[in-house]
Amino acid sequence: MTATTPLIRTSHAGSLPRTPELIAANESRSFADDGFTLDRTPEFDGLLEHAVADLVRRQTETGISIPGDGEYGKAMSSPVDYGAWWTYSFQRTSGLELTDFNPITQGAVRSTPGTVRLTSFADRRDWTRFADAYADPTSGIALGKNATAFPTCTGPLGYIGQDAIATDTRNLRRAVDAAGATDGFITALSPGSASRIGNEYYATEEEFIWAWAEVLRHEYKAIIDAGLILQIDDPSVAENWDQINPEPSVADYQAFTRIRVEALNHALHGLPEDRIRFHLCWGSWHGPHTTDIELKNIVDVMLEVNAGGYSFEAANARHEHEWRVWEDVTLPDGKEILPGVVGHATNVVEHPELVADRIERFASLVGGERVIASTDCGLGGRIHPQIAWAKLESLTRGAELASARLAR
Repeated sequence: MTATTPLIRTSHAGSLPRTPELIAANESRSFADDGFTLDRTPEFDGLLEHAVADLVRRQTETGISIPGDGEYGKAMSSPVDYGAWWTYSFQRTSGLELTDFNPITQGAVRSTPGTVRLTSFADRRDWTRFADAYADPTSGIALGKNATAFPTCTGPLGYIGQDAIATDTRNLRRAVDAAGATDGFITALSPGSASRIGNEYYATEEEFIWAWAEVLRHEYKAIIDAGLILQIDDPSVAENWDQINPEPSVADYQAFTRIRVEALNHALHGLPEDRIRFHLCWGSWHGPHTTDIELKNIVDVMLEVNAGGYSFEAANARHEHEWRVWEDVTLPDGKEILPGVVGHATNVVEHPELVADRIERFASLVGGERVIASTDCGLGGRIHPQIAWAKLESLTRGAELASARLAR
């Protein structure tokens, strides 16, 4: 570490607030005949390139060590689409079409011991327990605010996103180089999360998940080949727990989840682990989250993912205490963690001293050189842009404080 190179590096979980111009341009785009794919025009692509360049420059000026493209290239179906991290995949995959099936509103599905099945999103145990709050339009967590068309798989899946991912990687690569940053990252969906839509083609759920693994590998490889860091977004590892009724045993859930991890590792086969990081979260919506699975019950499954870094929530009121999990869990050699030390679930901007304290907890357990300070989840669409940037500033200031303390 030098006076100008803090020990603690900084990054974030992916989504950042879009500019008013980009939001307006997205609103003006037309849907294709399939009902869920948005058009691309030279004018939009030009606007997108400039927006990513400005975004990366601002991140580096704020002190973010490893910037991203803010998920700007992931198409939105509304001005603030909380599901863009997921729904973008529909527009890059063949074999999908709109049907009457919707994972939000499908009927309740019940599991039995040893046979774990996902129910509808609306049948989540947390959403059921706080049904009045989720139904109240003034609560801030009301369901259905930004409806998205969810397609169903009706034929063999195939990757058709070559042009889109080429645009994403080119925009970020140019922006990183122009800003003088050392590295940059792009997020991509996991097979386990991608497969949470209807399936009328594949014989089994496992076959469907592995088909997604074959599709998404194309995207993973394109990001790595562009010299960028690949971040796998997979909230399903933690989120699915709440979408199973009745609550399963931890052992059954771990077995259910390992199928998804095995498919992901297949998709990552041969790609350099030190250029891959994995993002786990319990879902970024502003709900009570009282039925979240505990980190201690899934941390070993998470560490089975063939990645060099692991990103997870560590700042919000439901999971901050779980930093102690790392007192009992050994981080494998050569691996890093990206704990969230500022949150997306509150408008309160964390004090840099608090951020530094959070960082030091993890550094004391795994070593400061193996900690990258990050955000709990994406900030785009969850908090006002002005607040989001204030949080990133607090993140970098806290990392500087922690670096100075750890260097003593």
